[in-house]
Amino acid sequence: MKKGGNEYIDPNNPLDAVTDKKSKRTKKNKPDKAEPINEKEARKYNLLKPITDLFSPENRRLNLTLGSLLILFSVYQLLSFISYFFTWKIDQNLILNDSFFNFIFNTEDVEIANHLGKFGAWISHQFIYEWFGLSSFLFPLIFVVLGLFLLLRVKLLPIKKMLGRSIIGIVTLSLFFGFFTTEHSFPYGGSVGYHFNVWLKASFHSFGAFLFLSVLLFITVVQMFNPDFKHLIMLLGLNRTKKVAEENKTDNEVYPDLNVVNTLKEEDLTQDEISETIELSDEHEAQINVLVEKEEEEKEVVSNADEELSNDEFQVEVAQEEETLSDEDLKDLSKEFGEYDPTLDLSSYKLPPIDLMENYGGKSPNIDKVELEANKNRIVEALGHYNIEISKIKATVGPTVTLYEIVPAPGVRISKIKNLSDDIALSLAANGIRIIAPIPGKGTIGIEVPNSKPDMVSMRALIASEKFQNSEMDLPVVLGKTISNETFMFDLAKAPHLLCAGATGQGKSVGLNAILVSLLYKKHPSQIKFVMVDPKKVELTLYNKIERHFLAKLPDEEDAIITDVTKVVKTMNSLCIEMDDRYELLKNAQVRDIKEYNKKFISRKLNPENGHRYLPYIIVVIDEFADLIMTAGKEIEHPIARLAQLARAIGIHLIVATQRPSVNVITGMIKANFPARIAFKVSSKIDSRTILDTSGADQLIGRGDMLISFGNDLTRLQCGFVDTNEVERVCEFIGNQRGYSSALLLPEYITEDDSRGGNDVDLEQRDALFEESAKLLVIHQQGSASLLQRKLKIGYNRAGRIIDQMEALGVIGPFKGSKAREVLISDLVALEQFLKNLD
Repeated sequence: MKKGGNEYIDPNNPLDAVTDKKSKRTKKNKPDKAEPINEKEARKYNLLKPITDLFSPENRRLNLTLGSLLILFSVYQLLSFISYFFTWKIDQNLILNDSFFNFIFNTEDVEIANHLGKFGAWISHQFIYEWFGLSSFLFPLIFVVLGLFLLLRVKLLPIKKMLGRSIIGIVTLSLFFGFFTTEHSFPYGGSVGYHFNVWLKASFHSFGAFLFLSVLLFITVVQMFNPDFKHLIMLLGLNRTKKVAEENKTDNEVYPDLNVVNTLKEEDLTQDEISETIELSDEHEAQINVLVEKEEEEKEVVSNADEELSNDEFQVEVAQEEETLSDEDLKDLSKEFGEYDPTLDLSSYKLPPIDLMENYGGKSPNIDKVELEANKNRIVEALGHYNIEISKIKATVGPTVTLYEIVPAPGVRISKIKNLSDDIALSLAANGIRIIAPIPGKGTIGIEVPNSKPDMVSMRALIASEKFQNSEMDLPVVLGKTISNETFMFDLAKAPHLLCAGATGQGKSVGLNAILVSLLYKKHPSQIKFVMVDPKKVELTLYNKIERHFLAKLPDEEDAIITDVTKVVKTMNSLCIEMDDRYELLKNAQVRDIKEYNKKFISRKLNPENGHRYLPYIIVVIDEFADLIMTAGKEIEHPIARLAQLARAIGIHLIVATQRPSVNVITGMIKANFPARIAFKVSSKIDSRTILDTSGADQLIGRGDMLISFGNDLTRLQCGFVDTNEVERVCEFIGNQRGYSSALLLPEYITEDDSRGGNDVDLEQRDALFEESAKLLVIHQQGSASLLQRKLKIGYNRAGRIIDQMEALGVIGPFKGSKAREVLISDLVALEQFLKNLD
């Protein structure tokens, strides 16, 4: 007997006590959809399912049909409403004196004035006269927005907000327009508004009714649109202040000794009007005060001209403060230019289609009832040999493994069952038996038994799943399927770093490709960048094709995929510099993480002229960590550990893979900062404990069978299979599109050897841009090659040579690690004198 969630239960066996009972949750938070928990949930699910199916993109034919009908009906309805303005008196008697069916289907020659015929006359009469009056014109808007969404998947307006506001607006306007409707006049508010106002006027009289409706309309507008009344008042005050200022200017030309207040008095403005004008805007009040003070200072200068001119040596300069934008100005700026769109540079970029992936396996695993029954009997028999009685047994079939859940009889010790894993494996004649005693969150003991005919989980099925497509995670990664055949996803941004280990040929490289492909299927090139390290030189070379879209590299490197160990050390230290720079930006922006920073930058609350920029996520992928540790040792471990400790908040995440999970490779420093860990099949329990801090990885069956751990949670998955040809097709699709001019350039990192070699330069052959570069560095007081690259639009090598020449000539100081070089010349005057002496 098959139940929801791929569970197989024997109805004839007395040990299976869960037959014909309500199905239980397969997970804590997800009820079984096949058999809901109770009648209320079932009723709710059945009511919502047709609605969700209606708007689902998969139901394309129904969407196209309904969308076309809604657009056609909205146009027809709008035209009939417009015609109703001129024909309502003629058609009204015909409609009121007949029923709907007689009026529509009557074949007699009846003269209808509405330009849309009988049906148009009836629709317009029903909506405008019988229902809501002029506010019925919002119905065509509702239908056309819904129609375009279903037909073209285009959102003219937010659907939920539009529906809610339209319904509230229809009712409110109907009640308000009903105030002006009389028995023999045009139905401005329809029958709803008219009858409501009849009661309202009888209760509160006409003035009270109008006051009530005005307040109701005002509250509705405020709740729906939240208008900025202060801004409107400021605009009115600005116009009036400008008018007064122009009049003052004219009068001051004739009477220069009069100040602003005297001019206002001449115009016969009262003191209340003056204070009202000034209170309209604090900014304009400040401007008026500045003008008055400026005029008084000019008068003092003119009156004391002889005394001031006699003292030529005394000069006073007052530096003006920089202008700052208020919150209102920021709102206006956002309205004028819109929010910053990081995807605008590659606005034509398209995500890879699902057709690029192959479909290897089916949607659900094959259930062999004979095998399940035989395994169950063997488990019961093996436990019976040791006098262990069980009261329930249930099987949950997964792609490669079946989980048998056992409820032992009262008084049976769990440790007694746990120690029988080898005996159960012997009785089943199967490798990879794993006992979970107890299953977390359940009062059962789990025995995982590999299927004799395992199914392959294709990456196409995982990417096409609704769970992945509708995910709102920052960095969504879809990895595989659980034993209950559910798609497993996690957010790499919350992981925040991932350690992947396993023996050779057990699926490590496929797992890395699954992670990378799932990110490529979800993210725009402006949102995420990859730094790839491949010591084996063959695993990640396919991703060279997306260099100008998704990769990041050092400025002076030709290949974006790093294969040389010395370059890996430079890259990791460069990422540390990038991390420090990003933390400096977060500090200046007064935010805590990259998500808040980018949100603030998108809303134009951060000025790019102050160094702020949109920060993409950076994913560092290291394919063989053991080789790096063997060749570089502490030199590579130190920057990686520093990134793992600090880089989460600023959007730099590490994915480290190794086939040698020993303690000298996966050290305590690395393990402490990688809470998310993936273990494929390993050869010993020691290796399993090194990766997961527990055994279990040694009992996996290989070929993508894996355990993933997030702290205390341990989940067994079958990793999604993605072939090399699929990765190649995805990269080709992305690489053939328009990309950036180059990969994202990381900050320059100069080693001690590089800095010592900087003094060996030819000072007689100075660069043509030497003087311009020197002026640039003196103005900014920052000795950086990256600054010269950005401002002068030159390459890294040329900028580095100019920096070396400046250091040799004493314009800038020596190299100081991650800090910018000190500029030894204070201003441009000193620089000009220095260059003259140099020539």
